Amino acid sequence: MKKLPAFLRESLTYDRGSEMACFKELSRRLNLDIWFCDPHAPWQRGSNENTNGLLRQFLPKGYDLSLVSQTMLNDIARLLNGRPRKTLGWRTPDEAMTEEMEKFSAGCCA
Repeated sequence: MKKLPAFLRESLTYDRGSEMACFKELSRRLNLDIWFCDPHAPWQRGSNENTNGLLRQFLPKGYDLSLVSQTMLNDIARLLNGRPRKTLGWRTPDEAMTEEMEKFSAGCCA
């Protein structure tokens, strides 16, 4: 995430899973606010829940992620980021990110 411009990493919202045990260190290192959803309230992080559902096509729930190579994770991310989304007006996440980056560059460098 550190490779992203600061304007794209101002905050993160997570559920209360053990994977966020070191959230204070992450917050400090990335200089961002971290918010936690209320227990049993997945609608508070809807796009994350949708993405989890898409990930299940590749990695079933409960799958041991230590068995997955970084190359495979990168391949999955590439596939998901190239998939059109209704919430993005049928653009892909890659297209939406490129558009945001171009707007940012034009605004700060013009």
